[in-house]
Amino acid sequence: MKIAVIGGTGLIGSQVVKILNATGHEAVPHSPSTGLDLLSGKGLAEALSGADVVVNLTNSPTFDEASPAFFQQTMDNMVTAAEAAGVGHAVILSIVGADLVPDLVYYRAKVLQENILKAGPVPYSIVRATQFFEFIDSALSWTSDEHTVRLPATLVQPMASADVAQAVADVSVGAPLRGTRDVAGPEVFRLDELGRITLAAHGDQRAVVTDDTAGMFAAAAGEALIAQPGAVIAKTTYQDWLAR
Repeated sequence: MKIAVIGGTGLIGSQVVKILNATGHEAVPHSPSTGLDLLSGKGLAEALSGADVVVNLTNSPTFDEASPAFFQQTMDNMVTAAEAAGVGHAVILSIVGADLVPDLVYYRAKVLQENILKAGPVPYSIVRATQFFEFIDSALSWTSDEHTVRLPATLVQPMASADVAQAVADVSVGAPLRGTRDVAGPEVFRLDELGRITLAAHGDQRAVVTDDTAGMFAAAAGEALIAQPGAVIAKTTYQDWLAR
C-alpha cells in the first residue's frame, strides 16, 4: 500500500513513516523540506499521485486566531487533490475533547479541520489523541518564572508520541472508519500534579502553584480532555517514558 504522509518529517509523521515502512508498506514523507507546501498546494498533486492513502499530520504554526484559516486552506487543498488523485482513504490527527473546549480558538480550528474532512468526498478516518508527553515541558514553560510554575488542576490523560504514531499507522492501513477513534494514555493526572512529577524528575526545585486561570489548558473544564469509554488506551506510562 502506498501512503503519502504529509508532515512526514515531524514528531509524529517521522515515526508513522518508520512504522509503515517496517511493516511492508510504501510510506513517503512529504513536507516543505521535500517540496510540498500544503498551504499553497505546491507539490500536492505530485505527492498524491499513485497514493492509496493520504495521512495529514501538518499543524498550524500558531495556536492563535490564525489557526482556523490555516486548517481551512490546507484541508480544502488536500481534499480537492485527494479526490482528483483517486486516493481512497484520508486520515488526520486531531485532539480528544477538541469539541468540548470552545473557548480555545486552536481547538475550534481542529474541529473545523475535522468537519472539512467529514464533509468531503474522500472516505476518511480521524484519530483523536490526548496531549503528548513530549509537550509537557512546553506547557510548563508557558506560565513559569525562575521561582514558580503556575498550572491549573485540569484533568489530562497524556500519552507518548510513539503510541500516537502507532495508532495513526494502524488506522492508516485499515478500512476508512468514516468516523473517529480516540486514543489516550493509561493514566489520568491533574495538570498541576503532573507538573510536580515532571519538575522532580528533572531535578527542578521550582514550586508548582495551582492556578486555575493559568495557561491554555485552564479553558478545559471537568473531563473535557479525558478519553471516553471505547477509546484505545496506550500502554506507556509517564514514569516509564521519563525513565527512558
